[in-house]
Amino acid sequence: MASSCVVSWCLVVLLCARLGLAAECHGKPSPDAKPNLNPVDTGKPKVVSSTTNGKLFTIGQGDDLVYLLHVWGSPYEMGYAHGSLLKERAQDMLNSVWSYFELQVEQAMNGTVDFLPEWFMKDVANFGLDVALDLEILATEPYTGDYFLPEIKGLADASGVNYKKIQRIHMIGELTKGACSMFGANSSATPDGTLLQLRALDWDVDGPFKNFPQITVYHPQQGNGHAFANIGWTGWIGSITGVSSQKMAISEIGVSFPDDTFGQESRFGVPFTYLLRDIIQFDSSLQSAMQRISSAHRTCDLILGVGDGKENEFRGVEYSAAVADFFVWDNLRPEATWHPKIRDIVYWGMDWLCPGYSEVLAKQLDLYHGNVTALNTIRDIVSIVQTGDLHVAVYDLSHELLYVANARGDSEQGPVYAYDRTFLQLNLTEVFSELPPSL
Repeated sequence: MASSCVVSWCLVVLLCARLGLAAECHGKPSPDAKPNLNPVDTGKPKVVSSTTNGKLFTIGQGDDLVYLLHVWGSPYEMGYAHGSLLKERAQDMLNSVWSYFELQVEQAMNGTVDFLPEWFMKDVANFGLDVALDLEILATEPYTGDYFLPEIKGLADASGVNYKKIQRIHMIGELTKGACSMFGANSSATPDGTLLQLRALDWDVDGPFKNFPQITVYHPQQGNGHAFANIGWTGWIGSITGVSSQKMAISEIGVSFPDDTFGQESRFGVPFTYLLRDIIQFDSSLQSAMQRISSAHRTCDLILGVGDGKENEFRGVEYSAAVADFFVWDNLRPEATWHPKIRDIVYWGMDWLCPGYSEVLAKQLDLYHGNVTALNTIRDIVSIVQTGDLHVAVYDLSHELLYVANARGDSEQGPVYAYDRTFLQLNLTEVFSELPPSL
């Protein structure tokens, strides 16, 4: 019976390929999903310690504590301050991620998991994990910003974590991507016509990331961009979630179920976590970010979202090595009954072709159309769609407010997933005006 099912599935895949059809994700939210009724924590950051070029704070409390790190100076100086203030935590995070990825690769080799690209697994089989990741570094290095390596060097020197290990770990996002959700709502969709943006990260709550939540606020030296907040983990310098002092914000979805409009992927180009960081570090307008995306040597299949709170505009992006197509609400794709066009809202749930989640996300957005707010998003959108298991960021760019939640860590209590937990509010005006330490 099992073998006949496999044969049948293979025939379906072959038929879909020949007919130009695409596979779809089959997950969907639980019909019993409950609103998130936790009050938002609006407490001020609490000082922990400081060093040359760095200040460490915490936000939240108890099991919802998140580190808030400010760094100033050159790329090396900012990396060094990061590693100095969070030495043991950076060691724990980076070593845990490396061990976890080794386990994932081992499971992929024996067929237990299948999320890693076939070409990467061939490199692992032929050369070993270290060399396979080094080949990925070589493929992307010509397209990598010149500030990344000095920052990694500073982080390595201060934390004591091997430089090559940190560099290799930053290739993991390019290989695994992750399912996520996003929306950008403006004009008639929000109470005052301003932009509200969601970035919900559904990635890996079994791994170590949930234990090391951190918002790193960069204050680069003159000529190296502007201040921005990188929402991720200790020791992580690429960007998957973030917002800048220029009221620019990013969202991202890894695409496992594309249609044929995406074309082929490539391993030669800029890692998407580096491209997204370039947007929040260097771009001051939506047009500038769109130009960066269009002209980039792109790699894997993604959906990106870029919001500009100055213009109250948002663009979704079908992103691959072959295409960079930009969307507003009335040209939204894919075109399907489960992905209806909603005036002034650009959105995707969990993937490009994911009816179960996109349909529920559309329903909740339509329900709140005209009143899509941060609080409604937290209470009745991400919680009902059940998206953002690892972390969630809601950007109220025009009012310069950020709301974040993180998954339950191994030693913590309460709901497992970020979308069910307490959200923390940050005043971005205050965050970006933080003064450097006077040591």
